[in-house]
Amino acid sequence: MSKKRIAVLAFDNVRLLDATAVLEVFSTAAALGGRYEVTLCSPTGAPVTTAAGTRLLVDAAAADLGRSHTLIVPGADRFPLAPVDGEILDAVRTLSTGARRTASVCTGAFALAEAGLLKGRRATTHWRHTDRLARAYPSITVDPDAIYVRDGRYVTSAGVSAGLDLSLALVEEDEGADLAREVARELVVFLRRPGGQSQFSAASRTALPRRDDLRTVVESIFADPAADHSLTTMATRAAVSTRQLTRLFRDEFDTTPAVFVESARVEAAQSMLESGESVTSAAHRSGLGSDESLRRIFLRRFGITPSAYRNRFRTARR
Repeated sequence: MSKKRIAVLAFDNVRLLDATAVLEVFSTAAALGGRYEVTLCSPTGAPVTTAAGTRLLVDAAAADLGRSHTLIVPGADRFPLAPVDGEILDAVRTLSTGARRTASVCTGAFALAEAGLLKGRRATTHWRHTDRLARAYPSITVDPDAIYVRDGRYVTSAGVSAGLDLSLALVEEDEGADLAREVARELVVFLRRPGGQSQFSAASRTALPRRDDLRTVVESIFADPAADHSLTTMATRAAVSTRQLTRLFRDEFDTTPAVFVESARVEAAQSMLESGESVTSAAHRSGLGSDESLRRIFLRRFGITPSAYRNRFRTARR
Protein backbone atom coordinates (compact mmCIF):
# COMPACT_ATOMS: atom_id res chain seq x y z
CA MET A 1 0.00 0.00 0.00
CA SER A 2 1.23 3.52 -0.81
CA LYS A 3 2.74 5.58 1.96
CA LYS A 4 1.54 8.99 3.09
CA ARG A 5 4.24 11.62 2.81
CA ILE A 6 4.41 13.90 5.84
CA ALA A 7 6.30 17.06 4.85
CA VAL A 8 7.63 19.17 7.72
CA LEU A 9 8.79 22.64 6.66
CA ALA A 10 11.90 23.88 8.49
CA PHE A 11 13.50 27.31 8.24
CA ASP A 12 16.05 29.39 10.09
CA ASN A 13 15.05 30.14 13.71
CA VAL A 14 12.28 27.52 13.69
CA ARG A 15 11.35 26.30 17.17
CA LEU A 16 13.25 23.04 17.58
CA LEU A 17 10.56 21.13 19.49
CA ASP A 18 7.84 22.31 17.11
CA ALA A 19 9.61 20.47 14.32
CA THR A 20 11.18 17.51 16.09
CA ALA A 21 8.10 16.50 18.11
CA VAL A 22 6.16 16.11 14.87
CA LEU A 23 9.01 14.20 13.24
CA GLU A 24 9.24 11.91 16.27
CA VAL A 25 5.55 11.02 16.30
CA PHE A 26 5.27 10.19 12.61
CA SER A 27 8.62 8.39 12.37
CA THR A 28 7.67 6.32 15.42
CA ALA A 29 4.29 5.56 13.83
CA ALA A 30 6.11 4.44 10.66
CA ALA A 31 8.43 2.20 12.67
CA LEU A 32 5.39 0.62 14.32
CA GLY A 33 3.72 -0.16 11.02
CA GLY A 34 2.10 3.11 9.99
CA ARG A 35 2.10 3.93 6.29
CA TYR A 36 4.21 7.09 6.51
CA GLU A 37 7.17 8.59 4.75
CA VAL A 38 8.48 11.52 6.78
CA THR A 39 10.36 14.29 4.96
CA LEU A 40 12.01 17.41 6.36
CA CYS A 41 12.30 20.21 3.82
CA SER A 42 13.29 23.88 3.76
CA PRO A 43 12.39 26.74 1.39
CA THR A 44 15.65 26.41 -0.55
CA GLY A 45 16.84 22.93 0.38
CA ALA A 46 19.67 24.36 2.48
CA PRO A 47 20.27 23.27 6.09
CA VAL A 48 18.60 25.45 8.72
CA THR A 49 19.61 26.66 12.16
CA THR A 50 16.89 26.39 14.79
CA ALA A 51 16.12 28.89 17.53
CA ALA A 52 17.97 26.57 19.92
CA GLY A 53 21.10 26.78 17.77
CA THR A 54 20.81 23.21 16.52
CA ARG A 55 21.52 22.78 12.83
CA LEU A 56 19.12 20.58 10.86
CA LEU A 57 19.89 18.91 7.55
CA VAL A 58 16.89 18.65 5.23
CA ASP A 59 15.87 16.18 2.54
CA ALA A 60 14.72 18.57 -0.17
CA ALA A 61 13.73 22.06 -1.20
CA ALA A 62 10.03 22.81 -0.94
CA ALA A 63 9.66 23.38 -4.68
CA ASP A 64 11.28 20.01 -5.46
CA LEU A 65 9.32 17.91 -3.02
CA GLY A 66 6.23 17.19 -5.09
CA ARG A 67 2.84 16.24 -3.70
CA SER A 68 2.52 15.37 0.00
CA HIS A 69 -0.33 13.94 2.00
CA THR A 70 0.22 16.34 4.92
CA LEU A 71 2.16 19.57 5.28
CA ILE A 72 3.12 20.60 8.82
CA VAL A 73 4.44 24.12 9.47
CA PRO A 74 6.22 24.63 12.82
CA GLY A 75 6.39 27.99 14.55
CA ALA A 76 9.00 30.66 15.18
CA ASP A 77 9.20 33.33 17.87
CA ARG A 78 9.28 36.09 15.27
CA PHE A 79 6.09 35.11 13.45
CA PRO A 80 3.66 37.03 15.71
CA LEU A 81 5.93 40.08 15.76
CA ALA A 82 7.01 40.64 12.16
CA PRO A 83 5.91 39.78 8.62
CA VAL A 84 6.59 36.18 7.68
CA ASP A 85 9.47 35.87 5.22
CA GLY A 86 8.41 35.72 1.59
CA GLU A 87 10.31 32.52 0.86
CA ILE A 88 8.57 30.78 3.77
CA LEU A 89 5.17 31.93 2.50
CA ASP A 90 6.02 30.74 -1.02
CA ALA A 91 7.01 27.35 0.38
CA VAL A 92 3.81 27.11 2.46
CA ARG A 93 1.63 27.94 -0.54
CA THR A 94 3.50 25.56 -2.84
CA LEU A 95 3.42 22.62 -0.46
CA SER A 96 -0.15 23.25 0.72
CA THR A 97 -1.54 23.38 -2.81
CA GLY A 98 -0.77 19.71 -3.41
CA ALA A 99 -1.43 18.46 0.14
CA ARG A 100 -4.58 16.77 1.36
CA ARG A 101 -4.27 18.60 4.66
CA THR A 102 -2.13 21.38 6.08
CA ALA A 103 -1.31 21.75 9.76
CA SER A 104 0.61 24.17 11.96
CA VAL A 105 2.27 23.91 15.34
CA CYS A 106 2.24 26.83 17.75
CA THR A 107 2.90 30.14 15.95
CA GLY A 108 3.07 28.35 12.62
CA ALA A 109 -0.58 29.43 12.44
CA PHE A 110 0.67 32.94 11.61
CA ALA A 111 2.41 31.57 8.51
CA LEU A 112 -0.78 29.83 7.40
CA ALA A 113 -2.78 32.99 8.09
CA GLU A 114 -0.38 35.24 6.20
CA ALA A 115 -0.42 32.79 3.28
CA GLY A 116 -4.20 33.29 3.13
CA LEU A 117 -5.06 29.71 4.04
CA LEU A 118 -7.14 30.40 7.15
CA LYS A 119 -9.55 33.05 5.85
CA GLY A 120 -13.02 32.43 7.21
CA ARG A 121 -11.83 29.47 9.27
CA ARG A 122 -11.41 28.53 12.92
CA ALA A 123 -7.87 28.25 14.28
CA THR A 124 -5.72 28.37 17.38
CA THR A 125 -2.11 29.07 18.33
CA HIS A 126 0.01 29.48 21.47
CA TRP A 127 -2.12 31.02 24.23
CA ARG A 128 0.25 33.99 24.45
CA HIS A 129 -0.51 34.99 20.88
CA THR A 130 -4.19 34.13 20.35
CA ASP A 131 -5.30 37.76 20.80
CA ARG A 132 -2.64 38.94 18.38
CA LEU A 133 -3.70 36.37 15.78
CA ALA A 134 -7.33 37.44 16.12
CA ARG A 135 -6.47 41.14 15.76
CA ALA A 136 -4.11 40.67 12.83
CA TYR A 137 -6.48 38.40 10.91
CA PRO A 138 -10.06 39.35 11.81
CA SER A 139 -11.55 36.88 9.32
CA ILE A 140 -10.19 34.00 11.45
CA THR A 141 -12.23 32.75 14.41
CA VAL A 142 -9.55 32.08 17.03
CA ASP A 143 -10.21 29.53 19.77
CA PRO A 144 -7.87 30.48 22.64
CA ASP A 145 -8.42 27.32 24.72
CA ALA A 146 -8.18 24.56 22.15
CA ILE A 147 -5.35 22.07 21.98
CA TYR A 148 -5.87 21.91 18.26
CA VAL A 149 -8.59 23.01 15.86
CA ARG A 150 -9.57 21.36 12.60
CA ASP A 151 -11.50 23.30 9.98
CA GLY A 152 -11.74 21.48 6.69
CA ARG A 153 -8.30 20.40 5.55
CA TYR A 154 -6.52 22.85 7.86
CA VAL A 155 -5.45 21.97 11.40
CA THR A 156 -3.80 24.37 13.84
CA SER A 157 -2.44 23.57 17.29
CA ALA A 158 -1.55 25.34 20.51
CA GLY A 159 1.92 26.05 21.85
CA VAL A 160 5.05 23.97 21.28
CA SER A 161 4.40 20.49 22.73
CA ALA A 162 0.78 20.60 21.53
CA GLY A 163 2.40 19.43 18.30
CA LEU A 164 2.51 16.02 19.98
CA ASP A 165 -1.25 16.09 20.57
CA LEU A 166 -1.88 17.28 17.03
CA SER A 167 0.34 14.60 15.50
CA LEU A 168 -1.18 11.81 17.60
CA ALA A 169 -4.65 12.93 16.53
CA LEU A 170 -3.60 12.83 12.86
CA VAL A 171 -2.10 9.36 13.31
CA GLU A 172 -5.36 8.24 14.91
CA GLU A 173 -7.30 9.67 11.98
CA ASP A 174 -5.05 7.95 9.42
CA GLU A 175 -4.16 4.66 11.02
CA GLY A 176 -6.63 4.15 13.84
CA ALA A 177 -6.68 4.46 17.61
CA ASP A 178 -4.64 1.32 18.31
CA LEU A 179 -1.53 2.59 16.51
CA ALA A 180 -1.94 6.08 17.97
CA ARG A 181 -2.08 4.64 21.48
CA GLU A 182 0.99 2.51 20.77
CA VAL A 183 2.92 5.56 19.56
CA ALA A 184 1.89 7.56 22.65
CA ARG A 185 3.03 4.77 24.95
CA GLU A 186 6.32 4.45 23.09
CA LEU A 187 6.95 8.18 23.49
CA VAL A 188 5.76 8.16 27.14
CA VAL A 189 3.21 10.92 26.66
CA PHE A 190 1.18 11.68 29.80
CA LEU A 191 -1.56 14.06 30.94
CA ARG A 192 0.26 16.86 32.80
CA ARG A 193 -1.24 20.21 31.92
CA PRO A 194 -4.60 21.14 33.44
CA GLY A 195 -5.72 24.74 33.17
CA GLY A 196 -5.75 27.21 30.32
CA GLN A 197 -5.21 25.57 26.95
CA SER A 198 -5.04 22.27 28.83
CA GLN A 199 -3.36 19.63 26.78
CA PHE A 200 -3.68 15.91 26.81
CA SER A 201 -2.46 13.15 24.56
CA ALA A 202 -5.55 12.60 22.46
CA ALA A 203 -4.93 8.94 21.90
CA SER A 204 -2.70 7.93 24.78
CA ARG A 205 -5.22 5.61 26.40
CA THR A 206 -8.67 6.63 25.16
CA ALA A 207 -9.70 7.24 21.55
CA LEU A 208 -11.77 10.38 21.00
CA PRO A 209 -15.44 9.88 20.02
CA ARG A 210 -16.73 10.43 16.50
CA ARG A 211 -19.58 12.74 17.51
CA ASP A 212 -18.76 16.42 18.03
CA ASP A 213 -21.13 16.85 20.98
CA LEU A 214 -19.65 13.90 22.85
CA ARG A 215 -16.12 14.93 21.85
CA THR A 216 -16.71 18.30 23.54
CA VAL A 217 -17.70 16.54 26.77
CA VAL A 218 -14.76 14.13 26.66
CA GLU A 219 -12.23 16.88 25.94
CA SER A 220 -13.56 18.92 28.88
CA ILE A 221 -13.15 15.90 31.18
CA PHE A 222 -9.53 15.35 30.15
CA ALA A 223 -8.71 19.06 30.19
CA ASP A 224 -9.86 19.51 33.80
CA PRO A 225 -10.61 16.18 35.47
CA ALA A 226 -11.28 17.79 38.86
CA ALA A 227 -14.12 19.96 37.55
CA ASP A 228 -17.83 19.19 37.91
CA HIS A 229 -18.58 16.32 35.55
CA SER A 230 -21.89 15.20 36.96
CA LEU A 231 -24.33 13.60 34.54
CA THR A 232 -26.50 16.73 34.49
CA THR A 233 -23.56 19.06 33.86
CA MET A 234 -22.19 16.91 31.06
CA ALA A 235 -25.59 16.59 29.42
CA THR A 236 -25.96 20.37 29.47
CA ARG A 237 -22.50 20.73 27.96
CA ALA A 238 -23.45 18.36 25.13
CA ALA A 239 -26.92 19.93 24.73
CA VAL A 240 -28.64 16.55 25.09
CA SER A 241 -30.75 14.87 27.74
CA THR A 242 -29.13 12.82 30.49
CA ARG A 243 -30.71 9.72 29.01
CA GLN A 244 -29.30 10.50 25.56
CA LEU A 245 -25.85 11.18 27.00
CA THR A 246 -25.87 7.85 28.81
CA ARG A 247 -26.76 6.12 25.55
CA LEU A 248 -23.97 7.95 23.69
CA PHE A 249 -21.35 6.87 26.24
CA ARG A 250 -22.62 3.31 26.02
CA ASP A 251 -22.48 3.33 22.20
CA GLU A 252 -19.04 4.99 21.96
CA PHE A 253 -17.21 3.55 24.97
CA ASP A 254 -19.36 0.67 26.19
CA THR A 255 -19.50 2.21 29.66
CA THR A 256 -21.46 4.70 31.73
CA PRO A 257 -20.60 8.42 32.03
CA ALA A 258 -19.69 7.99 35.70
CA VAL A 259 -17.29 5.13 35.02
CA PHE A 260 -15.72 7.07 32.14
CA VAL A 261 -15.14 10.11 34.37
CA GLU A 262 -13.56 7.96 37.06
CA SER A 263 -11.28 6.33 34.47
CA ALA A 264 -10.20 9.74 33.17
CA ARG A 265 -9.46 10.89 36.70
CA VAL A 266 -7.47 7.75 37.42
CA GLU A 267 -5.47 8.32 34.23
CA ALA A 268 -4.77 11.89 35.30
CA ALA A 269 -3.70 10.70 38.77
CA GLN A 270 -1.38 8.12 37.19
CA SER A 271 0.28 10.79 35.08
CA MET A 272 0.69 13.10 38.07
CA LEU A 273 2.22 10.35 40.19
CA GLU A 274 4.48 9.33 37.32
CA SER A 275 5.72 12.90 37.01
CA GLY A 276 6.59 13.06 40.73
CA GLU A 277 3.58 14.71 42.38
CA SER A 278 2.59 13.68 45.90
CA VAL A 279 -0.33 11.34 46.52
CA THR A 280 -2.28 14.18 48.15
CA SER A 281 -1.73 16.50 45.20
CA ALA A 282 -2.63 13.79 42.67
CA ALA A 283 -5.81 12.93 44.55
CA HIS A 284 -6.91 16.56 44.73
CA ARG A 285 -5.94 17.70 41.22
CA SER A 286 -7.33 14.60 39.50
CA GLY A 287 -10.73 15.07 41.12
CA LEU A 288 -10.59 11.82 43.06
CA GLY A 289 -10.71 13.65 46.37
CA SER A 290 -8.78 12.38 49.37
CA ASP A 291 -5.71 10.19 49.75
CA GLU A 292 -7.98 7.41 51.00
CA SER A 293 -10.29 7.66 47.97
CA LEU A 294 -7.29 7.44 45.65
CA ARG A 295 -5.91 4.52 47.62
CA ARG A 296 -9.16 2.55 47.39
CA ILE A 297 -9.46 3.14 43.64
CA PHE A 298 -5.83 2.17 42.94
CA LEU A 299 -6.15 -1.00 45.01
CA ARG A 300 -9.34 -1.90 43.16
CA ARG A 301 -7.97 -1.16 39.70
CA PHE A 302 -4.27 -2.01 39.96
CA GLY A 303 -3.85 -4.03 43.14
CA ILE A 304 -1.26 -1.59 44.55
CA THR A 305 -1.36 1.65 46.52
CA PRO A 306 -0.72 5.06 44.90
CA SER A 307 2.55 5.33 46.82
CA ALA A 308 3.71 1.97 45.50
CA TYR A 309 2.70 2.98 41.98
CA ARG A 310 4.66 6.24 42.27
CA ASN A 311 7.74 4.52 43.67
CA ARG A 312 7.65 1.85 41.00
CA PHE A 313 7.57 4.48 38.28
CA ARG A 314 10.41 6.49 39.79
CA THR A 315 12.50 3.33 40.10
CA ALA A 316 11.84 2.46 36.47
CA ARG A 317 12.97 5.91 35.37
CA ARG A 318 16.42 5.71 37.01
